[in-house]
Amino acid sequence: MRGIFIAAQLLFICFLTSGQSKSFEVKVVGNGQPLILIPGYSCSGEVWNETVAHLRDKYECHVVTLAGYAGVAPVDTPILKTVKEDLIKYIKEKKLKHVILMGHSLGAFMSIWIGSEIPASIEKIICVDGLPAIAAMMNPAINYDSLRRSPSMNAEMVANNFKAIPTQNYIENAAKAMLYQVSDSARARQIATWSSLCDRKTLGYTLVEISATDLRAEMKKITCPVLILASTYGTAENSNKVMNEQYANLPNKKIMVAASKHFIMYDAPEWMYKQVDEFLK
Repeated sequence: MRGIFIAAQLLFICFLTSGQSKSFEVKVVGNGQPLILIPGYSCSGEVWNETVAHLRDKYECHVVTLAGYAGVAPVDTPILKTVKEDLIKYIKEKKLKHVILMGHSLGAFMSIWIGSEIPASIEKIICVDGLPAIAAMMNPAINYDSLRRSPSMNAEMVANNFKAIPTQNYIENAAKAMLYQVSDSARARQIATWSSLCDRKTLGYTLVEISATDLRAEMKKITCPVLILASTYGTAENSNKVMNEQYANLPNKKIMVAASKHFIMYDAPEWMYKQVDEFLK
């Protein structure tokens, strides 16, 4: 009887364990030094397909899609903090050495966050048009304590606003809006399609979570080289100004500005590959 009880306990524990999932999905492609690629807000890891094709012969590409995005099942809040902690666990559990982090937009923010917490495990970071403090982009002196108390930072309200967006014509309308961030209409439609597959609560909560988080002080802990690739915010001079303000606490950085909209991997792929290849060699 005692043996049956123990077996039942073990079965229950196994059931609980099997029901738990990381806050992201990952696809591993290629061979070589580990390179973790993190997509931006609402996007699938497929946004990196062409980049992975370029890098896979030299790097083991771990391509991530966050929970709640592009059809991946959502997780409970706080979402981004959970993703960060789970990615750190993933690096440790897989015993990945000399890790390179490459993130676009929200993925760049996540790469900076991870690099700040486990600097000894990260060899290089590539930030593709992402910021450590997005709410401070227009006003570097913004008071984050006041911001977090503002009605606009009510995550449930923001999530409900996303839930209220009609499903009908969602992709068509989102694709039109996305043309401000990418030049090619087919790419815009693909990004809009990923967005249509997102969990609406996740869209709201992650937008608030990234807006309410300031990593500028945390960046001082990063010891590895960081490549920052920026799109053109009006002018190249303005882009340089914004990036230098945002990344002022990084001692070992290189900032390059592309003649591109936000999705540099789509608008200026060859330019991006050149910068990445030179940085990684």
